[in-house]
Amino acid sequence: MSPTAALYVNRLKVNPEALVPQISAWLHARGWQSVVWYTGRQGDDLACPFGEGEIDFVLSLGGDGTVLEAAREAAPHEIPVLGVNYGQLGFLCEVEQGDIFTALQRVLAKDFSVEERLMLTACQLNQEASSPFTALNDVVFARQGTDAMMTFELRLSGEPIASPPCDGLIFATPTGSTAYSLSAGGSIVSPDVEAILITYLAAHALSTRPMVVSYKAVLDVTIASVHGGRVTADGQGVLSLLPGETVRIKASDVKARFIRFAGSNFPKMIREKLGDR
Repeated sequence: MSPTAALYVNRLKVNPEALVPQISAWLHARGWQSVVWYTGRQGDDLACPFGEGEIDFVLSLGGDGTVLEAAREAAPHEIPVLGVNYGQLGFLCEVEQGDIFTALQRVLAKDFSVEERLMLTACQLNQEASSPFTALNDVVFARQGTDAMMTFELRLSGEPIASPPCDGLIFATPTGSTAYSLSAGGSIVSPDVEAILITYLAAHALSTRPMVVSYKAVLDVTIASVHGGRVTADGQGVLSLLPGETVRIKASDVKARFIRFAGSNFPKMIREKLGDR
């Protein structure tokens, strides 16, 4: 059976009419098959092809959000993702637009390494119908329908930890430490560190600082304020929470996998992507 690449294409970032046939033809000429999955617009295909057959790698064409989607879909199948930046920052993307075919040549020649990234799962406790959801960047708790600050009961592996009134909480992976958590004052954590970063949003306290805890930790977050809240994973999958309801966050059993080339490293990425911002 011919090796197969999956093209994960964001229609809002990429004009697929010319690019997708060009990439597919290039792969076909070298003995590869390709499958295509479109995202970004209402009505795009809802059935992701990653579980339908043997796929060797995913080529994500879009921005960081597209890479996040592709990585979450591919992770349970242990398929590595190569991100091509058609967005703005492109922090998770390994390749810029003009280097697609050079990068593909290196992938076909197996001139790359696979980098694994920690992911998080979150599930609502005491809710039989609640399905866990997965995040590569972060799980975020925020206010919903009120200007009042929120209060949480936060437990780390069963032990209570500081939880002052605040606008919300961010639980980030090292991958997500350069995203929303960074803008809220969180630390940058190297992606090869297996840890969970807790960042408070506008905490009403002088001493509250972000915390970095073990990836083995189990974090229980209970809404303790009189107002409900909402929780999202990678900015998606909004879940409304009532006072007293609890969400459990822990490291996922699966990891995201990214294709990396020699010369690509985290300090260089920080300099190039965040140095002038």
